[in-house]
Amino acid sequence: MNETAAHAHIQSGERLQTGQQHPIRLYLLVWGMLFVLSAFSYMVDYLGIQSYLRWTLILLFMMLKAGLIVAVFMHMAWERLALVYAILLPPLLVLVFVALMVSEADYTIFTRLAFFGTGP
Repeated sequence: MNETAAHAHIQSGERLQTGQQHPIRLYLLVWGMLFVLSAFSYMVDYLGIQSYLRWTLILLFMMLKAGLIVAVFMHMAWERLALVYAILLPPLLVLVFVALMVSEADYTIFTRLAFFGTGP
């Protein structure tokens, strides 16, 4: 549609539909889910859960909230799969490499302790 045709539609009172329209119900539902996940995250501290369970739950709730925000509010759920891979795959690979480094760190420290000892 050229500019003059678009201008004629606007003058006649018609609105042009550009882009997608998502129902407000979806956004309210996601907002409610974010509220519930935040409440669960606070309950972990309130209930006094300790050790690795605490950090696992907090990180799980954090990742779920971030996923909802990226998927719905940043409209990633409606993007092409190639764009989703281009944005989400690099952080996932960074996490994999960090996990590999953590597993390698134990081997390195034990090797150093075995060959060089614990003294200065």
